[in-house]
Amino acid sequence: MKTTINREFHGKIISLLILCSFAFTTVCRAQSMSDQEVLKMAIKEKDAGTSESEIAAHLIQKGATLQQIQRIRQQYAMQITQGGMDAPVDDAISAATDRMRKNNEVTDVESVTPPSADTPDVVQEPLAPSGKRVFGRDIFNNQLLTFEPQMNIATPQNYVLGPGDQLIVDIYGASQESLSLTISPDGDITIPDFGPVHVGGLTVAAAQSHIRSRVGAYFASSQIKISLGQTRTIMVNVMGEVQVPGTYTLSAFATVFHALYRAGGINSLGTLRSIKVFRQGRQISTVDVYEFILNGRLAGNVRLEDNDVIQVGTYESIVEISGCVKRPMAYEMKADESLFTLFKYSGGFADNAYKKLVCVLRNEDMKSVYNVEEFDFSNFKVTDGDQVIVSPILDRYKNMVEVKGAVFRPGMYQLGNKVNSVRTLIETASGLTEEAMTTHAVMRRLKPNRTQEVLSINIEAIMNGTEADIPLKNEDVLFIPTLAEHQNFRTFTIGGEVIFPGTYEYADNMSAKDLILQAGGLTDAASTVKVDVFRQLRDADATEAGLDLAQTFSLSLKDGPNSAEHFILQPYDIVEVRKSPIHQDPIRVNVEGEVAFQGGYTMEKKNQRLSDVIRAAGGVIPGSYVRGARLIRQMTEDEKARMLQVVELARQSADGRDSVNLDKIEMSETYTIGIRLDEALAHPGSTQDIELVDGDRLIVPRFNHTVRISGDVNLPNTVAFEEGKSYKYYVEQAGGFGNRAKKRNSYIVYQNGTMAIARKAKVEPGCEIVVPSKAPRNPNALSQWLGIGTSLTSLATMIVALTKM
Repeated sequence: MKTTINREFHGKIISLLILCSFAFTTVCRAQSMSDQEVLKMAIKEKDAGTSESEIAAHLIQKGATLQQIQRIRQQYAMQITQGGMDAPVDDAISAATDRMRKNNEVTDVESVTPPSADTPDVVQEPLAPSGKRVFGRDIFNNQLLTFEPQMNIATPQNYVLGPGDQLIVDIYGASQESLSLTISPDGDITIPDFGPVHVGGLTVAAAQSHIRSRVGAYFASSQIKISLGQTRTIMVNVMGEVQVPGTYTLSAFATVFHALYRAGGINSLGTLRSIKVFRQGRQISTVDVYEFILNGRLAGNVRLEDNDVIQVGTYESIVEISGCVKRPMAYEMKADESLFTLFKYSGGFADNAYKKLVCVLRNEDMKSVYNVEEFDFSNFKVTDGDQVIVSPILDRYKNMVEVKGAVFRPGMYQLGNKVNSVRTLIETASGLTEEAMTTHAVMRRLKPNRTQEVLSINIEAIMNGTEADIPLKNEDVLFIPTLAEHQNFRTFTIGGEVIFPGTYEYADNMSAKDLILQAGGLTDAASTVKVDVFRQLRDADATEAGLDLAQTFSLSLKDGPNSAEHFILQPYDIVEVRKSPIHQDPIRVNVEGEVAFQGGYTMEKKNQRLSDVIRAAGGVIPGSYVRGARLIRQMTEDEKARMLQVVELARQSADGRDSVNLDKIEMSETYTIGIRLDEALAHPGSTQDIELVDGDRLIVPRFNHTVRISGDVNLPNTVAFEEGKSYKYYVEQAGGFGNRAKKRNSYIVYQNGTMAIARKAKVEPGCEIVVPSKAPRNPNALSQWLGIGTSLTSLATMIVALTKM
């Protein structure tokens, strides 16, 4: 299928060209067209769906000739026949029209330099002798700025041809040919069917004239056009103070900057201001890199030729500039350049620079300091090693006054004809605000030694003219306080049974009742007959301290002589609303286990007991073990604090001889109370019938006919209860005591939470027998006793020896 489509396509192109050849009986040429242009245009128009007659008209308008169309038809048909029906048309077009030049220079540094030389890509920026960066020295070390020549520019007419260059000779008219010819080492090109033509050493324009004069008669009635194809490479020597001096193979379009980039840039001694280019022993150019960096001019950056020499000498002078300039660093300067030029290189002064005088440090027979004024910047010539310091301006004002506080426009103002006194300063600041305290303002003024003094000012008297206006001085600061600022320091405090207790801002004529309302009103637990107000004792004339601290007022929220509604508060009063004496939060206990009605119960009175709550729960049910009932109580904050003290004391006194694990008795939210519920139910109101508190949990278990044995026994176990058996019987059921068991300290934990020493107590159903362990032995104890024995033996021997003397 693909072969059929291509055959049809190629047939249409041939038919189109045949039609054009017979349609054009005369030559009507507006301008010449190459064979490639004719073929490409015909295919493009056909792909776009243009009719054959329209394509023919377009070709003649573009300048196609009858002979050209016939010849292209024959060549195209022959190419299809030789290449097969599937040969792509675009390949033929691209092969005929690809005249783009490529950069053919040698980029491998090792091919032109000694093997030990470093490549430019790893060269670091060279610094000044002081270690500072030198402006511009990094320009040839930037891989993004290679100055690589543009190969596909229009053919330069002044380009000098040489061996290796490729010339493209297009012949059109009566003859149609496109020749690609390479200049031989002798400078000749060989034109087929004609012979050699010497073009070496000629420019492109001169070569075109020379070729036309030589072969014009041979190609009669035809035009000849010469263009430059692929260029040759040239050998350039880069010498002197560069990172990698040597001979480089570059493109014929390469410039001085590209050659310097290939050489790795300037080293720490090289100059950027006077780079010389020699051709055939004669200097043809001097390059100043600063002209390119600062002004964008490529003066001296000429296109190189074969065997050119680039000579980079040493720098003439390096001058450092620091301080308040836009680009503080080191710069390479010429002999005739001044401070003014240095400031231009550094970007000019910074906004905070002191421009009237700069300091220059210079190395002469001794170190010297020069102070250069601004009018001498252009005349002061810099030398190698100079250090220029631009100081900042003083952090002071010469014509400033400031107003703060209760004015509409606080801020700094210019001291001068319009603002020169306190009155004019306030008027310029749009006047005083409504909250201004006008009777007492403060002005801070600097004395000659820059210390401050304070002036007290009556603003109100100055503004109404009863006191003289005060002249202002430079850097005076006037502060006008506000009444609100003083009143904000005066407060009320309210606590107790109000919705939002806290501190509130003072206000005149506020009563105790008003403050209670401002605090959100009373809580449900508040008392309306007991509101206390505490007032600090204040006596500015007192000469000694007494025992009294405050005065207390007891008020009522009801009407009467001590009503809080009529009691006016003073600054710093503290109001305390008391809780009603009968108010009590609900006290709830939970009853769980073997009772008729489990759940939570609210106590009707504070002294409700175990028997009361069991009675309210409908009593115990059959199968319950009343004697094993236990009570779990929430630990209060006070109990937690006391438990912390007990644990801490236990830790301090622990000597390792006891097996009690302190971590197991540390803080818990609950604890168990040992009770005798059977006795409490038998004797209501007795000492065993204890009172309950909020959060208590009373648990009545079912009868448990087992005994658990744990601790230091060979096999901790749970066995059936046997009436009348001692604890040792149950220990034997667990395999007997362990090797480190403390037998005499064994104890029994009963279901109701009580405990007893096992050897003195009776085993009951549901209890647990615990056998503690002895503390671990000290492995050093034996060696310590042996050491003591040895010491005693030595002491005895000494005593015997002394008695014999």
